Amino acid sequence: MNALDLARAAYARPGTPVRTARAQEYDIIAQVTRRLRAADRQRAEAYPAFAEALHDNMRLWTTLAADVADPDNRLGRELRAGIVYLYEFTLRHSQRVLSDNAPVDVLIDLNTAVMRGLRGGGDDR
Repeated sequence: MNALDLARAAYARPGTPVRTARAQEYDIIAQVTRRLRAADRQRAEAYPAFAEALHDNMRLWTTLAADVADPDNRLGRELRAGIVYLYEFTLRHSQRVLSDNAPVDVLIDLNTAVMRGLRGGGDDR
């Protein structure tokens, strides 16, 4: 199937729901969080997979921080600053987790709190 066929198939389904940016962000954070939680349970047996899941979480937060640093981002200044702070915290804490000096639960709880906020409503970007 070529790109034109894929486009026709996608647009031919009028019942396909349109996903908001908020819903997409929620899904991505949920996926990363599930992987991190599962990898933590298998950390002793599969440490490389755990380190990869932790790295993916850091990439997620790096992406979020870059997004709110964009001058065209419409989130409020205070919320944007909070996300940058959480990004910095996540990077520092992740390094401590990798050094075996901190639990990963804090990062999972942080992601879960953000997911709750995304589900809570408000203006969509």
